Amino acid sequence: MPASRLRRVAVLVREGAKPLDVGIPAQVFTTRASMPYEVRVCGAAPGLVAGGDGLSYHVAQGLEALEWADIVFVPGYRFPDREDPPPAVVDALTAAHDRGARLAAISTGAFALAATGLLDGRRATTHWHYTKALAAKYPAVRVDENVLFVDEGSVLTSAGAASGIDLCLHILRGDLGVAASNHAARRLVAAPYRSGGQAQYVPRSVPEQLGERFAATREWALRRLGEPLTLDVLADHAAVSPRTFSRRFVEDTGYTPMQWVMRARIDAARELLERSQRGVEQIAADVGLGTGANLRLHFQRILGTTPSEYRRTFARAE
Repeated sequence: MPASRLRRVAVLVREGAKPLDVGIPAQVFTTRASMPYEVRVCGAAPGLVAGGDGLSYHVAQGLEALEWADIVFVPGYRFPDREDPPPAVVDALTAAHDRGARLAAISTGAFALAATGLLDGRRATTHWHYTKALAAKYPAVRVDENVLFVDEGSVLTSAGAASGIDLCLHILRGDLGVAASNHAARRLVAAPYRSGGQAQYVPRSVPEQLGERFAATREWALRRLGEPLTLDVLADHAAVSPRTFSRRFVEDTGYTPMQWVMRARIDAARELLERSQRGVEQIAADVGLGTGANLRLHFQRILGTTPSEYRRTFARAE
């Protein structure tokens, strides 16, 4: 994990805020020895904020917390399509972004980001129930209803509450590396990584038994990344035809089987680069990529950097 200053996270609670959406970034980024983040929960003003689903929030800070933050989360809230956020909230979000803070919305929090104009011309998502409403209210936003989250650099959006966990883990991976993200996922008892491009919900019903079988196959493959993993091998383990396996795998993960295997191998290489002193050739062999040249090629293609540069950024002693 790279040494760095404490990163400051503000969670902006609006009227009607959804409890799970509020709790996700607060819990993922909560301050602990292994997590260089400080979290503050704030509102439009200090005091009691009436939330959704029967809960309210007592926040100690108002919008001044956004002047302090490096990352601002806007959790989802009820009836986002009925009225715009207060001008003071819009101005504070815009000012935070102009200062260099990242803005991240969970679920219907995307409506608040859209109100700033910062999503104009950019891809964004929100809970599937509200994607059409978001597109109608803010036609300049390129709404994608078929993804879990969208990373547009300084502005990020996610779908329903569970995908807020995926978005937070995605941010962690970018900030601290895959080992820290995987550690947080284990603490949350969550999947270590789901593609942002994965569908919010499976377009066709997948029989439960088949879904369980595919999950078991993914776990089986993760323990054998150093071995040959072809489509036929994976389909054989799942006891379905390669064609059925490919089709259902994409629906379940957002990747083709071989894309998923490649990214799993790259993630395994990332963790070894972070946590061991093994050379690139050894790591390439350990994760099933054969040679250092092959590892460098796919590392650059997927992550836009080299293994050596990645190690300099994220390495820590094992």
